Formats: sequence, C-alpha cells, structure tokens
Amino acid sequence: MKSYNEKRDFSKTSEPRDEPSKKKNEKPIFVIQKHDATNLHYDFRLEIDNTLKSWSVPKGPSTDPSVKRMAIPTEDHPIAYASFEGVIPKGEYGGGTVMIWDTGTIESNKKDEHGQVISLEDSFKAESIEVTLHGKKLKGGYNLVEMKGGKMKGNWLLMKQDDAEADARRKPVSTQSKSVTSGRTLNEIAQEETKTSSK
Repeated sequence: MKSYNEKRDFSKTSEPRDEPSKKKNEKPIFVIQKHDATNLHYDFRLEIDNTLKSWSVPKGPSTDPSVKRMAIPTEDHPIAYASFEGVIPKGEYGGGTVMIWDTGTIESNKKDEHGQVISLEDSFKAESIEVTLHGKKLKGGYNLVEMKGGKMKGNWLLMKQDDAEADARRKPVSTQSKSVTSGRTLNEIAQEETKTSSK
C-alpha cells in the first residue's frame, strides 16, 4: 500500500508533506475538514500517537445523541494537515476543495472499571474511542466505535454523547457552512484558490 507521501505529487498539490511533527507538550487536536471530492463528505481527524487518525463521515457529525453516523476509516494524515484549506488539483489523490469546518482540542473521557481515564492511544487500539471535543462548532463528548460484524464490518460509527452539549434541534452541517479559520464557503475557497493559481 502506498504511503501518504507516495500518493501525492507535491509539485501540484499544496497539501503538507508527511514529516515528523514539531508539535510538543500541547493538548491533542482535532479537525473536521469538509471535502468536496468525488462525493461531498467530512473528514473527521483526531490527533492520536503523533498523527491524525482519520475517518470519512459522508453525512457529517450530528449533535443529536440518537443519530449514528457512518465513519469510514481512511489513511493517517500528518499533524500539519490540520491547517490545510484549499484545492487539491483535479486528477490528484483526493482532488477537490477542502475547508476547515471545525477544529480545536480533544481529551479522552473513556474510563476503565476503576474510573481511570484510558488514553486516546489505548482507546484507538481497542477500537472504541470516547472523546471530548473543544471546538468552535462542536463541543462535548463523541463516541467512535468500530463495527465488529455484518455488511459494515470494519467501518466505525460516530455518535454524540448525551451530555450538556447534545442538541437534537441543531443541524450544524446544514446551518454552519463556513470555514472556522477563513470564514469562506466551499465555493469561495474554490474560486479564490483558482484565481491565485492562475496568476
């Protein structure tokens, strides 16, 4: 299987290379990137073990605890990818427009039978993650659990924990459509990046 760097031609794409992260002694981060590729989806990425563990969520995250979203595991991305917003050229791997839909810090809220917090690394290995998001659009607890059987075996489910931040009435995917870093919509990112690259 080709690595992250081998799949990309960095003379054509402005995506960051996969290089050792210089980030140290800070809280782990998350980023959700709205990605208008072959199919519009949301890339849900958590910093675990010095990389961004990633899942493709076709319908995007929900704030309703009763809603289960399919989360398809994808390749690890470098920490630097959390700040990437722009256009991946057509014909390149993942070609399409990428927006930073939400970002912030995370912490594990999964506990063992003694009430001790289980690390994100151990939770990922156990294929059951419980995490608190401190984002601009999403806050509170979320669960990511790998499905063990059936047609969807190997995929994960993303679910909102039933906490103070849960809200079945909120529809952030449809009502909050702009980048949290640049304030741009997907169309604005695509238009502005195209203008810049054509100069």
